[in-house]
Amino acid sequence: MKTLLAEDDFASRKFMDKYLSQYGECDVTVDGEEAVDAFMMALEDGEPYDLVCLDVMMPVLDGYQVLKAIRDIEAQSGTPKEERVKIIMTTALNEERNVKMAFELGCEAYSGKPIDVDKFEQVLKKMKLI
Repeated sequence: MKTLLAEDDFASRKFMDKYLSQYGECDVTVDGEEAVDAFMMALEDGEPYDLVCLDVMMPVLDGYQVLKAIRDIEAQSGTPKEERVKIIMTTALNEERNVKMAFELGCEAYSGKPIDVDKFEQVLKKMKLI
């Protein structure tokens, strides 16, 4: 599994990188703009990501803006819906409106922080990534 992790908090980034790396390659970015750039570079190289984990609260572009940008890139390139990258939003913002907005923009899952690894693993299995 090839994963892109976008997380600005050092401790969360280290934890998620270590966790996700057990399933394959994990590229790490620290802000939203870097995440969009990394996503586009992977597509251009013909090596797209299987999973993108986006923190909601990031500098430059927030997770919602990155999610929308990724879905727009996929739409413009004609990616069929069943072949789109799987996106999990990760955040401490668990208010209903935040969760609803993330799903409206096209994420597959929304995981509150701190991350419960057992639940997170179940989400990955449900998405058939592991």
